[in-house]
Order: sequence, then structure tokens, then C-alpha cells
Amino acid sequence: MLHPVADQLKKHLTALSEYARLDETRRQFLKRGVVQVPFLAPEGVKELLAIEVEELVTSHGRRRDLVFPETGNTKRHMRNVRRDQIKAFGSIIPAVYAMPALREALATIAGEEVLQCPYEPEQFVITALDQHGDNHGWHWDDYSFGLVWVVDCPPVAYGGFVQYVPHTEWDKNDPRLHRWFVTRPIYSIELVPGDLYLMRTDTTLHRVYPITGGRRLIVNMGYASRGDLTKQISHETMDNLWTTDH
Repeated sequence: MLHPVADQLKKHLTALSEYARLDETRRQFLKRGVVQVPFLAPEGVKELLAIEVEELVTSHGRRRDLVFPETGNTKRHMRNVRRDQIKAFGSIIPAVYAMPALREALATIAGEEVLQCPYEPEQFVITALDQHGDNHGWHWDDYSFGLVWVVDCPPVAYGGFVQYVPHTEWDKNDPRLHRWFVTRPIYSIELVPGDLYLMRTDTTLHRVYPITGGRRLIVNMGYASRGDLTKQISHETMDNLWTTDH
């Protein structure tokens, strides 16, 4: 039986005029690797999902302060809630993530099939930046797509916005971030609570600008491409970021 919130979202997606708006976003996504898609979910769904996120981060959020050599020694300062905790203590996020109708909408934007991530820890995670200097440093993700639900975000003057470099490649042995910075443009997008954005996360180098005030609270839903299923993918950064012993 479909979760009531997922059912509400499904009706909303069905009502989108034959995905005409999704077609318009595809060009930007293919060009830049990122597109804002707040219209994918109605306000009622966003509000209920936000309530669940707030409850989970309050009861299960864990502090992380880490450095990752695989991404050029970039830093992560945040709190997070892992997928297994969200699955055990939440219901809306897992139900929304599993929706075929949502993946079909994302596939229309991506121009290719969008699949549930085969590596469960990367399916959905909550992150909160809530201390001065908190950030999610420059990185790529292991799988192709990330749909980010913005529950809370400070005004742009206090950071928390996303910066990204599209059409890049991740070599975990030699990430050469600065080479990408001087050979590719760096784009930035301003976000507000209630925003959603889709990112091509495996070829888009990206970060969250450090915050100096307010709070950035999001759910990231990770999805795979068909090509991901045949890749040899290691999970060093995600395993370290979501582990229980930090």
C-alpha cells in the first residue's frame, strides 16, 4: 500500500502537464549538471517531509568532522543521520525515495533511466550544517544522481549555497581539484527552504559554501544510472562519512 505522502506526491507528478516543464529543465541539466526543480513536489509534501527531517536530526543526528584525501583533503563539518536510522525511525523519506513516479520524472530531466542506488547507505541521508564554519567540502559522489530536498537554508550572505564545476572526472588517487578550478567555470546557486535540485553528482565537482550563520538542513536522495550497475565502485568517502564510530 502506498504511503499517504507518496500517494499525494504521485498525484502531483501525474498532474504535471505531460512533463512539459520537465523537458524544459533537461537542457539546463545536461548543460550544467545541476537544475533546480522545486515544482516536483507540492508544499504539503515538503512540509510533512520537513517535519520528519527535523525529528530525525534532533533524535539521531551525529557530529562529523573529517578530512578526505580522495577529494584532495577537503573537509566535512556537519551533523548527519544515516540511511539505516532514517529507514528505522522514519517513513516519509523511504516511501518517497522508492516511488517509481518520482524516478520517472527525474529520468525525463536526466534524459536516461534513473534507478534506486544499489548501495543502500547512499540511498538517502540527512545532513545539517549548524555551526559557524560548517561545510560540505568539494567532492564528487559515487553514483550518478542526487536529488536534494532543502528543508532549511540561511540567506546567501551567510553561506550554505552550492558551488559546482560540471563535466569533470573523479580520480580518487589524484583528484587534482585546482586543475579543474582553473580549466572550468565554477557556478553557484542560491537556495531557499522548500527548494529541490537535481545534480549529476558523479561528474559534477561540488561543495556547500561554509556557513557563518543560520542552518542548512537537507535530505539527499542518491540514485544510480544504468551504467553505474556495471562500474567497479568503491565507497571510501561515504563509508567514512556515515560510519558509526566518529
